[in-house]
Amino acid sequence: MIDLYYWPTPNGWKISIMLEECGLPYNLKLVNIGQGDQFKPEFLKISPNNRMPAIVDHQADGGPLSIFESGAILTYLAEKTGRFSPTDLRGRYEVAQWLYWQVGGLGPMMGQVSHFVNYAPELTESDISYAKERYWNEGRRLFGVMNTRLVDRDYLAGDYSIADIACWPWVRPWERFGYDLGEFPHLERWFGAVGARPAVVKGCALAEEERKPSGPIDEKTKKILFGQGAPERE
Repeated sequence: MIDLYYWPTPNGWKISIMLEECGLPYNLKLVNIGQGDQFKPEFLKISPNNRMPAIVDHQADGGPLSIFESGAILTYLAEKTGRFSPTDLRGRYEVAQWLYWQVGGLGPMMGQVSHFVNYAPELTESDISYAKERYWNEGRRLFGVMNTRLVDRDYLAGDYSIADIACWPWVRPWERFGYDLGEFPHLERWFGAVGARPAVVKGCALAEEERKPSGPIDEKTKKILFGQGAPERE
């Protein structure tokens, strides 16, 4: 049995999708980031960077194994099950390139788009406009990279793989971020095909009710979400 420490965001969705795709049994452990659950000592033992997702595999060789960072989790689950990552050298690195592209580019950049579009305070008009435009344009460029890649193939790295599982949740909020998916027809086709998979539908439905805000984010919650610094030295 695998424990999935989770909050319904793109990084969380991709691990729940992978677990559903692989048919692995798991327990969902909600970590409410608005209430500061990510800073509890018991969670920090599993994920020292206080971020979700993280897993504990209680059936791992040698005893329970905890893993944080979504790219590492996807790679582990692919190796554990022998699914969604090729075993031949060229195929394996074809997938790895696009997995790391998501982890190093698409995820961080779209996370910044989300922050500046949805959460950043209104400073001066020029400050906030510059930040929004900078990150929004880079997110659009990354969508274009995927669109070009998908011109002559169904999925990012040949067959459906952890590369698609990693990238798809970060495209999911396209409308909220103000993008026009119709501008990228090959990406739009891919997005619809992946999104229609039963495991993707189920994986993204987890805990959605918990995530919905009851109203505007108050100052206490903003401090928990965005006011993190380095831990004090002991």
